[in-house]
Amino acid sequence: MGVELAPAAAVDPKDRHRPGLPYPNPLAGNPPGAPRYGARVRRRDGSELTVACPVATRLMVALMDMDAVLGGSACHWGGPAALAELMSAIHGLMFLADPWHQSYNFVNDAGHTENGLYALRANYGFADLSIAELRRFRSLDSRLTGHGEAHLFPEAVMISNGPLGSGLGVAQGLAMADRLADRARTTICVISDGALYEGEAKEAVSAIPGLAAKGLLAPFVMVISDNNTKLSGRCDADAFAQAPYFRSLAAQGWTIVRCEQGNDLQAAFSAVEEALARAAADPLHPVALWATTIKGFGVASTMKSASGGHGYPLSAADAASGKLRAFVEEIAGGRPLPEEFARWLADLEAVAKAKLEKAAAKPASALKTDKIQAGFAKAMIAAAKEGLPLVSISADLQGSTGVAPFRSAFPQLSFEVGVAEANMVSVAAGFSKQGYVPVVDTFAQFGVTKGLLPLIMANLSQAPVIAVYSHTGFQDAADGASHQALMYIAMTAAIPHTVLYCPASAEEAEWAMAEAIRRFVAGRRAGQIPESVVFFCGRENFPISLRPEGASYAWGQAMRVAGRDEGPGVVISACGSMVWQAVQAARRLEERGRRCLVLNNATPNQPDVATHAAALARMGGALLTVDDHQVTGGAGELLVARLAAQGCAPRVRCLGVRGEFGQSAYTADELYRKHGIGVDGIVAAAQELAP
Repeated sequence: MGVELAPAAAVDPKDRHRPGLPYPNPLAGNPPGAPRYGARVRRRDGSELTVACPVATRLMVALMDMDAVLGGSACHWGGPAALAELMSAIHGLMFLADPWHQSYNFVNDAGHTENGLYALRANYGFADLSIAELRRFRSLDSRLTGHGEAHLFPEAVMISNGPLGSGLGVAQGLAMADRLADRARTTICVISDGALYEGEAKEAVSAIPGLAAKGLLAPFVMVISDNNTKLSGRCDADAFAQAPYFRSLAAQGWTIVRCEQGNDLQAAFSAVEEALARAAADPLHPVALWATTIKGFGVASTMKSASGGHGYPLSAADAASGKLRAFVEEIAGGRPLPEEFARWLADLEAVAKAKLEKAAAKPASALKTDKIQAGFAKAMIAAAKEGLPLVSISADLQGSTGVAPFRSAFPQLSFEVGVAEANMVSVAAGFSKQGYVPVVDTFAQFGVTKGLLPLIMANLSQAPVIAVYSHTGFQDAADGASHQALMYIAMTAAIPHTVLYCPASAEEAEWAMAEAIRRFVAGRRAGQIPESVVFFCGRENFPISLRPEGASYAWGQAMRVAGRDEGPGVVISACGSMVWQAVQAARRLEERGRRCLVLNNATPNQPDVATHAAALARMGGALLTVDDHQVTGGAGELLVARLAAQGCAPRVRCLGVRGEFGQSAYTADELYRKHGIGVDGIVAAAQELAP
């Protein structure tokens, strides 16, 4: 159809094309008409086209983000603000084809910008998406997840996104499949400069022009949003500059279309139009549209911020005090807000004031809480002050994983490799071989996927590392399925010479990190190869300590944290974020006259079988395990298998996720309730197990 593509080399012409299996395409067709809020651009032929107004996109992003913040969620502002003009241009041109998805594949590999796409597409009414629906963004009952999820919104999301750099290779596969099927459809992949740090993205960047030159790809356009900014700060200042890499794309076989003003709508539109035309005219040479953008564009404070206002910079207090109104009015450039946006803004201000008043009327809790990961940096700082050769190697998430205070205190011992988890772990292995104690950090989902093979190779190379992997399970509620590590124990438990440690509190995290460093140093000094230690923890606030008075931490020993050590009743075994859920459930069970004992099984791949077996003998043999994880391969199954190997066969029920992906929600508790692993689910299961 359309352009004739060059045949692949060394293939019989009569057999070089073969279609795939037909199946219903879930993608929505063209929107019903022009965007509700439009802007005019001039095409190459001199005609004019109405595209989605990028200012309206930014207004909707700001307002929908505040709705999510009031619900208890985190959001993104900087990335979608930077890409608003380019996304308007891309969609305006794609929607000229009818149906658009027969002429274009569209992949968003800048996953933290998906809310900008929701706003733009609601402007069009695409996939029956309304502006009103934006108000449920990131909530449990919404298809508008934190990052695009094909399993929840297949009408609009072709490829699930979120982990940076993971979409470009899929886009490559789409274009290769189109070539094999003899379709001249153009694949467009939008990617951020930060995502192009990733090794998997660089593999695709190299492969796409190489395979295209052999006639194995349909037309391909990669759109790069280059604002020299990642989550934690400027690329060149924190890690290293990307501009030399982008300039090298021409030598790698890409045709470069340069757009110096990516936040000028006409400039962005002209660049996209040129890129699409050049790709269609010459499929043997994929096109890289290298656009300079400004992260957080539209608001001076976020444009100047080192992170570009990556997250949403406003709180409920800001909405109630008038700062949200000033923020929105600055985006609008002094123009009057459309009536529906003005009503939306006023409603948000009222909701924020009511929320603050309710919080002020609520009695202050005596329970002191903190993020679990706060303890890691304290132990790391103490070790460095002691003179131990501790180094921190990060991949852009140090502010979220809790190690940032160490990096501020010891910048000379801190290194940033960019958004590149695999490289981070490999670099740490190099430091380990040279006598250092390396600590790496990232979200659990990225550590156990992108960093898994390097961790295996580090241990195989006798180069142990210490890892801090945060945001386990549903604890990364708002970001959705792509960020929710529901298989982290199963994916790492069997790595030789590796201990998994899941602390339940900041106090335990501080003790365990200090102990891990001590064991590492003692092993090296004794001429032994220490074990790698992978710490897994949640992200929300938990009690600072769950240690009973008089109890002491001991490496590899399960601690009783709640309940009475006598039966008959139920032994509840949990680790990490689920310990607090189990403790609350135990209190409720005791109020109902039920006996239970909660054990903190902090080292799930090396469980304390003796303590569990003894407790089961005293409590009558009923065991309830609780995992913020798939049941398959989780801490519960590992524990039961070890108990069975020792001849202990309790009556068992394992709570966990049963073969499903997650989704966005404002808080982890909402997802715990949905999957039956929260306080209510634990109480119900305990009562059924030991009536």
